[in-house]
Formats: sequence, structure tokens, C-alpha cells
Amino acid sequence: MRLTRHGSHLVQLTHLGLINAYLVSEANGLTLIDTGMPGGGPALLGAARTLGQSIRRIVLTHAHGDHIGGLDALHAALPEVPVFISPRDARLLRGDHTLDPGEPQTPLRGDLRQSAVPVIPLADGEQIGSLRAVATPGHTPGHLAFLDTRDGTLIAGDAFQTVMGTAVSSERRWTFPFPALATWHAPTALASARRLSDLRPTRLAAGHGRVTEAPVEAMLRAVERAERRSAAAAQPRAG
Repeated sequence: MRLTRHGSHLVQLTHLGLINAYLVSEANGLTLIDTGMPGGGPALLGAARTLGQSIRRIVLTHAHGDHIGGLDALHAALPEVPVFISPRDARLLRGDHTLDPGEPQTPLRGDLRQSAVPVIPLADGEQIGSLRAVATPGHTPGHLAFLDTRDGTLIAGDAFQTVMGTAVSSERRWTFPFPALATWHAPTALASARRLSDLRPTRLAAGHGRVTEAPVEAMLRAVERAERRSAAAAQPRAG
């Protein structure tokens, strides 16, 4: 697992060159954002030891297996550390894949794994340390991003990806199609990406790809490109 520092508070933890978790430093220890693939728990614990700090909180952007895969092992090693996730994706974590009446009735997608680890529901706008939760449904119904209120870093989960360029998760790119293939509802994901762009973050840290500085223009271009493709796809075909 590769450790890369970005700014004063963020450490990127990269597995297999493509799958990111993040450690965010606070005055009283570390917040871990996402837990990577199954089997990755020991490496995440080792990363915290390398930094000379302890993991005090775990927050999850969403319930796909490449983001919650190490959760059970981490909870076994750190049973007193609280785990936070949106109440909507907490249901996915428990194996409840039913859709609410007001939601788009599109089948859920992606690697939805179950866990019995106790979780604390985290709503839009609530704050964990310096991180403010931002509801960004679309990739999953309860997807969350996190904005570090100290320096404007945005940990976007799979609302965006940055593998060979910045893209909305719903845009299927031949270079890295997997976020799009796992996106539940593309129009909702696009609206969430637009919301994140409006926050004008100073740094974008996605679940897949490199961390980018001054990302707003790239985010806006990605949103505009996705909007054009969505509009083109909605046009009736001749003949």
C-alpha cells in the first residue's frame, strides 16, 4: 500500500495503484475514510502506525466492497472505534437492497457486501471532526462525500474518479469503466457531482485515481461533458 501526503492533513492510501482510502489527521488522532478491499485491514493499521498516530474514527463513503472490504478486520482490531455511514447505505450494509418509494426504481449495482459491524448514521451536513458530510446520492442511494473545513479538501468517494483525467462516476470511460458500471442512477450521480463542483474545493481526493490540486475547472468540465452525453442519449433516434 502506497502512502502519499497531500497538504497538512491528508494521507492517500493506494492499493493496486487504483483503489484509495484516506487518513485525515485531527488533533486527537486519525479519521479513516473507507477501508479498501477485503484483506486490506492490516495494511491500513500499518499505515496509521507509520504516521505515529491512532485511528479514532472510521467513516464510509458508501457500501461497495472496494470501500468497505476491510471493515470487519478493522473492527476486530479496533472494536472501540466508531464507524459512520449514511443511514441509507447502512441498510445496504445490512443486506437490505429494497428501494424507497420516492427513489428511482433502478436496480442497485456494484459489489454490495454485508457487514454486521455496528454503525452510527451520518446525515448531510453533519460534522465528524473537521469533516463535513455532503450527501451525494447516485453511485449508491446513500453515497457521502466529505469536505475538510480547514483547507477545502474534498474526499469525494466515487462521486468522481480521476483515473487518467477527472470524470463523473456515471461516465463510462474506456480507461477505467468500473465506477460507471457500478453506478446506480446516472442522473442523480450527475446532480451530486454538480453539487460538489459548486463547493469549489481546493483539492479533490477520489476513491479511484490521483489526488488533484485546484480541481474546480476539471470538475466543471467533467460535469458539462456528462450533461452533454446525457442529453445526446435522451434524443430520439432517427428511423
